[in-house]
Parts: sequence; C-alpha cells; structure tokens
Amino acid sequence: MSSVNPPSDVPVDQANGAANTNGLPIEAMFQQIMQAVQHSHRQINDLKQECAELRLANASLERQVRDGLQWNLHNSRNGTPGFMTPVPSSPKLHPKLSPFLTHAVPSITMTSPDALAPPGFRPSPLGDHALTSFPFGNRDIPGFYVVIPAGGAGTRLWPLSRENHPKFLLDLTLKGRSLIQATWDRLLPLSSATRTTIVAGPSHVKSITEQLPDLLPHNLFCEPGPKDSMAAIGLAAAIIAKRDPDAVIGSFAADHMISGDDAFLSAVAEAVEVAKKDYLVTIGIAPSHPSTGFGYVRLGERLGFKEAPNARLVQSFKEKPDARTAASYIATGNYRWNAGMFVTKATFLLQLLEEYKPELHEGLLRIAEVWDDESVRQTVISEVWSTLEKIPIDNAVAEPAASEGRVAVVPATFGWDDVGDFSSLADLLPAEANQPRILGDSSFVVTEQVAGGIVVPGSGRLITCLGVDDLVIVDMPDTLLVTTRARSQEVKRLVKKCRDAGHKDLL
Repeated sequence: MSSVNPPSDVPVDQANGAANTNGLPIEAMFQQIMQAVQHSHRQINDLKQECAELRLANASLERQVRDGLQWNLHNSRNGTPGFMTPVPSSPKLHPKLSPFLTHAVPSITMTSPDALAPPGFRPSPLGDHALTSFPFGNRDIPGFYVVIPAGGAGTRLWPLSRENHPKFLLDLTLKGRSLIQATWDRLLPLSSATRTTIVAGPSHVKSITEQLPDLLPHNLFCEPGPKDSMAAIGLAAAIIAKRDPDAVIGSFAADHMISGDDAFLSAVAEAVEVAKKDYLVTIGIAPSHPSTGFGYVRLGERLGFKEAPNARLVQSFKEKPDARTAASYIATGNYRWNAGMFVTKATFLLQLLEEYKPELHEGLLRIAEVWDDESVRQTVISEVWSTLEKIPIDNAVAEPAASEGRVAVVPATFGWDDVGDFSSLADLLPAEANQPRILGDSSFVVTEQVAGGIVVPGSGRLITCLGVDDLVIVDMPDTLLVTTRARSQEVKRLVKKCRDAGHKDLL
C-alpha cells in the first residue's frame, strides 16, 4: 500500500499525534475536552433547574388568576397599603362573606419576579394581596431568613378563633387571605420561599400547608407542644444556623396586621444592617394611643450607623402598663410599642441564649443537630422538648441583653395591630358612621338605633339588635358570645370558665 505523507505545512510531530499546537500531550488535551463537557453538563442541569422553578412559579401564578384573585386588580383599592379602611358602603369590599377560608388560595413565589410578572406589576407584599404596582424593585436581602412563629389559640377572639383553627388561619378582613397568608405575602419579597420558614404545632401543620402551597416542606418546623416564643424562635435559629452559619433571621408573628409597604420593608432592611454588627434588633412601632395591651420599648442613644440612620439602643423594655403610665410614656416621645419583631444573626441569638438560658440552649442544639435526619429526630424531640423552659423571648434574652447594651431598636412608622381582641378587630373593619362593624354576610344582621360594636353572623341565622351600643356579638353554629367592646380583653376568662365547666370541645 502506498503511504500518505502529511501536508508540508503541518509539523511532523503533530501529524504523528505526539502533541498539539500548544505542545500539550494528547492525554492532556483530552482531559481538557472532558472538563469542558462536564462543565457544559453542569450548566445544562442548572438551566433545567431554573426552568423547573420558572414552571412552578408560572403554575402558581396561573392558579392565583384561576382562583379569582385577579378580581382585586380591577375592582379593589389598587395599591392601597395594608389594611387601611376602605370607603364605606362599597359593594366591592367583600369578595368573600366568611372569615373561614374554605380552600387554599395560592400565593406567588417567584425566583425572578421581574422576569415573570406582567409588565409594570409586582406581587404586593402588603396591599390587597393581588398583582399591584410596586415601584421599589427587588427587595431581596441575601442571607436573610424569615421565621414566622404560628402559635397560640387567640382566646380573646373566641369563639371565632379556636384551638384547632386559631386566628392566624382566619381571613379577618374578608379579602380572601388569612393573616398567615398576608404575613407570607408581606415578607416574601425580602427572602423568597427558599428562605421563609414557619414554626407551628402539629394540629396546625395541615391547614398551614393547605393555605401556603409554596411553603417548602423542609422549611416547616413542627414543635410538638407550645413552649412560648423563645423555644419556637430558638429552634428555628438553631436549625437555620446549622444550614447557614452566616444567616440573619427575622421573626414576625403570623397573626399581626401591618399597613405601609415601603416603611415596613425599609425598617426590616435597616434592622438587618444593625443585626450584622452583632445586635439583637427589635422594630419599635410609633404608638397611636396610650394602649394598655402592648409592651413598650424605651429608646436609648443613637447608634450612628450610616446603613441604619434611625437605629438606637434599647434602654429598657416595659411590660404592659396601666392607662396613666401608658399616657406618660407617650408624652415623653421616647417610647415605642414592642411588636415582638426581632432581627439578629442566628448564631448571635444562640450566643445570647447560651449566656442567659444555657439549659434551653443545650436542648435546642441537640434537636437541631438531628433535625434533618428524620430517623432520629422524633426520638430526640421526645426526650428533650418536654424538659425545655417555657418562656417568651423578651424575658429570656431581650431584657437581660438590653441591660448590657446589646439590643437595638429601629423606630418605624408603618401601621401595626396584633388584632388582640374584638375591639381592635372592629377598628379594622369598614362601616357606616356610627353603625356596627360586620364580619361576614351583612344580610344576616338587622339593627335599629345601634351604634358601634361588632357583629359576626357565623351561624346562618338572622341577628337583630335594637337600641344597644358597642356590643360584641359572635354567633357561631355551636356557640354564642355577647359582651361589650370595653370588656373584650376579658373574653379569655370566659374560655377558662368554659374549660373548667367541661366544654373543652367548644374551645
């Protein structure tokens, strides 16, 4: 056979396969090619993951539109922040006629909100929980994790709120979103679904997952029994710190109402900047009246941080005062309501807990260490949880840390209410002048010469009132409550008496 000579312009060693033009052996060149192929595979997998997330987000958006939430876009108070009182008498105020959500209303979870939302619209973190104009851009805070403690029975709102269906699962403004759904909507722009966690009891897990379909299963921390806020928030902090040692967490109750989009988001962002400097940070609410139902924070000196110009030290925490003391607090201008919102590094919170409550710290760390291993989690929880101290976060770490100058406060201007009783709930509902507020179908309420108060027609029967003012009437299929707005804080005493009388099945 005749041999084929290489072209004259090709080096003999390359033609013989000894090396490439860079002088690299064939093996090295082959290795480079394989590395490039592997890199391409990784990129393709990343793109597949992003596409999957986009499909999920799109499906969530389609579900929301299908379930009728787009109604608010054209008919509601587009862009109105929070729970500002709507114009009275409008027939479009109540798309729902019951505070009980009969089905899950999906939220919007977006990996890239700007890419997925219709042009000019963003999911409102406050407002009417529909697609509304939101000009503040992407407010995601890298490394920031939201913790939503969803506990308590809301006994002051009984019989509307029950142990197995507490107030955070109720739609108390008849906008089609429960309080926990509104909390989720409000905080989602700051952290996304991947960094939003909820701590709840076993009896509420099913309802929460139904109402929040975008909640990731590994971000729902189920506590076996109520141990107050320190154990709940501490458990979340310990688990998150194990997953991300640099995490900054923010704890926000599931059953509060907030108005004022930008003011809320800005206050949280400012608190995160202060928390990065090793402070436990609370957000202080400007008091609108001398409330005896809230705790107070006394403002100390300014911290002078460029990234957080409003931040100040907390001089002290004050328990719920009497009316005269509350009035004196407000007169000084140096006090803010303590809304129970705390922002801090997860590791810093655990450090404070180790100093002030070492046994609680040790127990929570034991649970967190095995949390992601379901085979041993329940065994450790059953051994440890019952031994943990039941104590609020304020008493456990906030108050002692404040005395040592390690607690800061960001004074804020947004509207806030913890909807603690029927009197405060009445203030959040629309009504004609001097008429009672109605939470439900107003066709079941007939009044004559009645001023103020609140009526909840939950039984389906007609409620008629004549010549009585400022009453609280909650008519449920199995229970009827009648009291006055002035005594609504004391409803929990009735709950205790009902329990003692053997009516636990109605609680």
